[in-house]
Amino acid sequence: MLKLTYTDNGLYMERVAMPLEMLVAQRVVLAIRAGQRLHVEPGQASFLLAADVPGLAQLERMLRLEQNQVVTVTPVDDEFVEVTVQGSWIAEAIAANEGVFVTALSHLAEFLVLKLWEATQTQVSFLA
Repeated sequence: MLKLTYTDNGLYMERVAMPLEMLVAQRVVLAIRAGQRLHVEPGQASFLLAADVPGLAQLERMLRLEQNQVVTVTPVDDEFVEVTVQGSWIAEAIAANEGVFVTALSHLAEFLVLKLWEATQTQVSFLA
């Protein structure tokens, strides 16, 4: 499963070897014990990848072969593509800007998406 954590400082992505149901259950227990609200709802999340990041064509081919309906890759401009994933949004409020988004893909798709995102972060950091 891929876990995207949205904070005031940006996006952090990681692979988690835990079923979605278990992660949500842990979050619910934590929220109850902390006396906080918790909203879990289906949705989608998007992030940018560099259009020239090595491995992007491999991801796009794999998504076509898998006939993957959970991930789409859309060109934005000459420099970036937008990756949109279907999954679940977990946050303290319905309209929260901070929270966690989780999605389950094939192991290879998760691996490729994470590696491409990390490579894009390195490229963007290098250029800044």
